[in-house]
Amino acid sequence: MPAERSPRRTPWFPAVSVRVRILASILLVAAAGMVAAGTTAYFVQRDSTLDSIDAALVGAVNDARFIATDSKGTTLNAVLEAVVQQIRPGTNEATLAIVNGAAALAPGGDVDFRLEENRGFVARVVGETATGKVVLGNVRTDGRAVRYVAAPVSVAGDPAAGVFVAAFDLDAALRPVTDALLTSLRVTLAALVVLGLVSWLVSGRLLRPIRALREAAARITASDVSERIPVVGRDDVSELTRTVNDMLDRLDGALTGQRRLLDDVGHELKTPITIVRGHLELMDEDDPADVAATRALAIDELDRMNGLVRDISALAEVQRPLGVTRAPVDIAVLTELVRTKAAALSGHRWVTTETADLVVPVDAGKLTQALLQLAANAVSHGSADGTIEIGSATGLDSTGNPRLRFWVRDEGPGISADAQEHIFERFRRGATGRGSTGSGLGLAIVRAIAEAHGGTVSVASAPGRGATFTIDLPLPPVDGAPESSRAEAGRAEPMETTL
Repeated sequence: MPAERSPRRTPWFPAVSVRVRILASILLVAAAGMVAAGTTAYFVQRDSTLDSIDAALVGAVNDARFIATDSKGTTLNAVLEAVVQQIRPGTNEATLAIVNGAAALAPGGDVDFRLEENRGFVARVVGETATGKVVLGNVRTDGRAVRYVAAPVSVAGDPAAGVFVAAFDLDAALRPVTDALLTSLRVTLAALVVLGLVSWLVSGRLLRPIRALREAAARITASDVSERIPVVGRDDVSELTRTVNDMLDRLDGALTGQRRLLDDVGHELKTPITIVRGHLELMDEDDPADVAATRALAIDELDRMNGLVRDISALAEVQRPLGVTRAPVDIAVLTELVRTKAAALSGHRWVTTETADLVVPVDAGKLTQALLQLAANAVSHGSADGTIEIGSATGLDSTGNPRLRFWVRDEGPGISADAQEHIFERFRRGATGRGSTGSGLGLAIVRAIAEAHGGTVSVASAPGRGATFTIDLPLPPVDGAPESSRAEAGRAEPMETTL
């Protein structure tokens, strides 16, 4: 039994457009960066504020110690009174003097908060300083977080035990830092809204060509690829648009050629089919001579149809991508080989007056096919017993680029100017020579081979002066100046073959 195919898994996330995904990615990255920056700044400022509070508390203890020493008081109450009076609490600060476990002295006037009214705090401080060490601590009292320092105080000769306390309201001291964080979050939110709007507009503008590509692809059918997408700008998306337009141009050309070929083939096959059918319908079955004549005519028409199909296949093979296989070829050897093969076509005098002496990468088989087709054309439409010349040479075009030329020249009646304009079109037949017996695709195949090599084919002719067909191919630049041909002022006589 064949293995069962597992059903395609449906992604858990809903399908969203590329525009939304781009926007979400930008906003997520921007939000993460802004929140990380704001949070980092908050903790840095918070730690800095806490460090400054601790430094102020330690400084208050040092100040209290200096004041106690400088007061020269003989009793604990006198010393602590001097300390409390001279160390005035600032904003968000409070001080307190404890004697024998009870709140004894506090600053007068308005202060931001007081500690003497909280007996639990007083008892906590007394217990923490029982060992005689200065204590830094945190406590929550009366709904606020307090950072405090407690320093034991004693006076020689006075049995009383005292404690000096200085404290900061942490909530109030950190409020500017917290407000800065909240402000940063509000700004971040506003910036994300603006960034989202801008990103939505920009992404829409950037993706507009892609939407146009999708819409154009949806409109294009197998029978109509004439629509093109406008190209705006010079970015990657514009290059993609140009590439798609080039692809559509190639598809349009291929479809146009295909339709044209099918139309031409249908037109060309209609005639032999009609001829064969008409003669078969009118054939006298009781007349052996009529049967034999009709059979011969049908076979002749079928042979012509077979040649037409063969030429169509050859033309399609040349025009197919990668239909040309290049390899280094000695052009002089190729030219002589073509002349030798062409000599078997007829009893004409076949000559080679000039050959290019170089090696270039070409498709030798396809070029041989093209030159032999031109040779067969010269036999069909040239003079009955004249000379046919086959040659090759190198030279420069009007812009100075190297070129390679092959030609086939006959001494026939020539070609009129009107006929020259259409001679390389499919199913065009000459008006002389063998007339309409050919498929009319020979010269079209020659043109296809030349174009597959990046070159052209042309004809130079005039009535009564023969015709010269030339295949002109581009050459890659070479170092040095190669010998362009074997033809020189004192060259040997042209090689010739007569059958």
